[in-house]
Amino acid sequence: MSAANVELQKVERAATFLRDRLGPALATAKLGLVLGSGLKDFATNVQAATTIPFAEIPEWPVPHVEGHGGALVVGTVGGTGVACLTGRVHLYEGWEPADVVRAVRTLRRCGVPSFLLTNAAGGIADDMAPGDLMVLRDHLNLTGRSPLVGPHEAAFGPRFPDQTRVYSPRLLMLLQRTGTRVRPGVYAGLLGPSYETPAEIRMLHRLGADAVGMSTVHEAMALNAMGAEVAGLSLVTNLAAGISPVPLAHAEVVAAGNQAKPVLAALVTSFCRSLSA
Repeated sequence: MSAANVELQKVERAATFLRDRLGPALATAKLGLVLGSGLKDFATNVQAATTIPFAEIPEWPVPHVEGHGGALVVGTVGGTGVACLTGRVHLYEGWEPADVVRAVRTLRRCGVPSFLLTNAAGGIADDMAPGDLMVLRDHLNLTGRSPLVGPHEAAFGPRFPDQTRVYSPRLLMLLQRTGTRVRPGVYAGLLGPSYETPAEIRMLHRLGADAVGMSTVHEAMALNAMGAEVAGLSLVTNLAAGISPVPLAHAEVVAAGNQAKPVLAALVTSFCRSLSA
């Protein structure tokens, strides 16, 4: 049995478990929502919520990074059915790309059509400041890894998926119409877990990156290949190395996420209302 078939079996075991456990609540979910570092508490805004810890879902890896939750929360936000992941796993923890994208692939196999991938990021662009929100219009995958490498599995999309529009222009427009100030930009995904050096940040700036982080790009690639409509949202928690006057620390990321709770809640709720309309 090929590695692709093994991975599909893992995704299908998880999908079967969730369909049996959640029934219509999952079948009517229109948005998959992935919450990044420090942003897990948005899940408290999900109404009529059913919560399942990742540890109970077959084949799903469990996050262990501070600031990340470890549960799937299914319910409604702004009248739209949502399937909310309160955390994610990362390559830097030792996971493989297939592990990193297994949860979103599972939701896509369960019929979820659209996804909003959120993350905490370091600001690179000259006009960036901590607390800013950036809607992803494109990304740079600089991790050296891809969830699409290996034996081809048709259930996960074509062998050579187009990436001209990984991030949906329609969803980007809806995010910009929420009434919360957001700006479009390019997100650079790096391996981590160390923060970037000042020289690396200068390189990223020249490559056109507006913000940098350690997640999101693989989820977006996998979902785009599977035909999902994808949006990305970065919370700028700090200025990147060489721009920030102080050393970088993960506690700063978590604190910024806590401060952004009201703004993020208003933005995502308004976005969900737009989807339901």
